[in-house]
Amino acid sequence: MWRIGDLEIDGGVVLGPMSGFTFASYRDFMKPFGVAVSVSEMVSGMGLVYGQDRTARYLEFGQERPMGIQLFGSKPDAMAEAAVKALEARPTIDFFDFNMGCPVPKVIRNGAGSALMKDPAACGRIIRSMKSAVDVPITVKMRLGWDSESINFREVIDEVVSAGADAITIHARTKEERYTGTPHYDLIEGLQSELSVPLIVSGNIYSLDDAINAMDITGATAVMVARGGIGNPFLVTQIDRYLRTGEVLPNPTVSQQVEWCLELMDMVLEEKGEVMGMSKLRSIVPKFVAGCWNCREYRRDIARHASDRESMVRILMQAEAEMGDKRIYSYGKPAPDCDFGCE
Repeated sequence: MWRIGDLEIDGGVVLGPMSGFTFASYRDFMKPFGVAVSVSEMVSGMGLVYGQDRTARYLEFGQERPMGIQLFGSKPDAMAEAAVKALEARPTIDFFDFNMGCPVPKVIRNGAGSALMKDPAACGRIIRSMKSAVDVPITVKMRLGWDSESINFREVIDEVVSAGADAITIHARTKEERYTGTPHYDLIEGLQSELSVPLIVSGNIYSLDDAINAMDITGATAVMVARGGIGNPFLVTQIDRYLRTGEVLPNPTVSQQVEWCLELMDMVLEEKGEVMGMSKLRSIVPKFVAGCWNCREYRRDIARHASDRESMVRILMQAEAEMGDKRIYSYGKPAPDCDFGCE
């Protein structure tokens, strides 16, 4: 057990915020696999302030608790107002996560996301303003710095913790690196021992070994699973079980992957409808058959030829019939017998 402010957390896996992926049905689907706490897609603070209906839809969530809403913006007063408005619309929000790590240009241009890493004092002012406005915990998601010449995460941490931040998530890359290369966990070695609040580590968590390595180096309280969990929900179970008991669970079979994928498909279609739901699923479903023999062929067929649920299911059934009892190899790495250069 650990705490985000006065919020008790049971488990060491945090479901990371991902635009276009961590919508309500996806979070509900992932929760039973062992997610201890979930964070929403990134929500525009200014969109909430201006009362935009499109922005308000991002506040919707189902049964996944504890649940945090991730806000982004750059103005202290506006972020405080956004948090107030979000709680008025959804009083059951458990906490807010403030984004200081997004490297996307349209976010950076407005001085938000990882652009804030250039101004540690501004980061502190935003957190202080939000803390004074709402009575729920505030967490921060950040990077190591803007680029390799400005690794300033310690200065930023000092500012936001002094301002009252209740937990820190660090993606162990700079803004310039975005999502490429190897995360620099060595730069935050032992960091948890230096902090008075929980540390959550993020970046390239695609396997149990990745999670163990990141937590061992940093001493972190928890690990964030994001891209590595898309199409590989059992990764959360493997990490959760290991953290609780030390047991190493084998990777799932293709049949298990197909079963879980069908469950997620129906949940997404129920939430999003046929048109939007299929659009979302075309980027998710192929990942359920990654890391297995002949996977590229099936992934390509799903991406190119699955126009509705029926056609998507048909391709998945073909994959199960051919290799249902085979286990998925480490996600993000090629299976030993894969001739197609799969991820």
